[in-house]
Amino acid sequence: MVFDVQKEKLMNTTTDEIQTNNESPATDRAAINRANSQHSTGPRTAAGKQRSSLNALRHGLTGQIIVLPSDDLIAYERHCKGFFLEYQPKADTERFLVQTIADTTWRLYRIAGLENNLLTLGITEHEASVDTDHPQVLTGLAMAKTYREQSHVLANLGMHGQRLARLFKETLKQLREIQAERRSLEKEQLKNAAVIMELHNDKGLPYDPAQDGFVFSPAEINTCIQQNHRLTQARRADCHRP
Repeated sequence: MVFDVQKEKLMNTTTDEIQTNNESPATDRAAINRANSQHSTGPRTAAGKQRSSLNALRHGLTGQIIVLPSDDLIAYERHCKGFFLEYQPKADTERFLVQTIADTTWRLYRIAGLENNLLTLGITEHEASVDTDHPQVLTGLAMAKTYREQSHVLANLGMHGQRLARLFKETLKQLREIQAERRSLEKEQLKNAAVIMELHNDKGLPYDPAQDGFVFSPAEINTCIQQNHRLTQARRADCHRP
């Protein structure tokens, strides 16, 4: 009997009611999500907060975030600028490699700082538990306790440091190879441009390097011509020396 009544109610449901019910889930879900977000306040216990901070540390070491909130953005930009001034990259590939080198060294500095801060914090926390009046012994024993308690964290830092050091070495090698190849090609092209411009100069004709596909300015080509002349004169003078 109960089943028949429920069946009758279901059959009497109008099409408008079904459409209304079908339209509501998305709206209701959005409202539910907003309500749930108000209750999500992150970790509350000390252990939870510690795990959360370690997650942030892990992401800072292995993720794509280079500048953490605790870092100095101005110092980071100055750090990167130094590498770009040193290597003078051209084209996107070289700039990418230089940026990778800058970011890698920044993260290596961070690891060194984390190790120092971790040991300093541990020594400070354990000094009271060491029974000795000798300052050096006190520091040594407190540091030993820190190593014993934080061995896993220190091992992880060391592992990340080794990985970043390999990345730095490989990226620097690749950058040097690409730049050496590019400079060799530029040298050959500049030499050819100098020969063509010198021919035009002898004929009293103007010369536009871009017409032959050269990216050098006339001033750069003239400098190359002058250098070649001085080198020729120097070689001749050296041949006539006693």
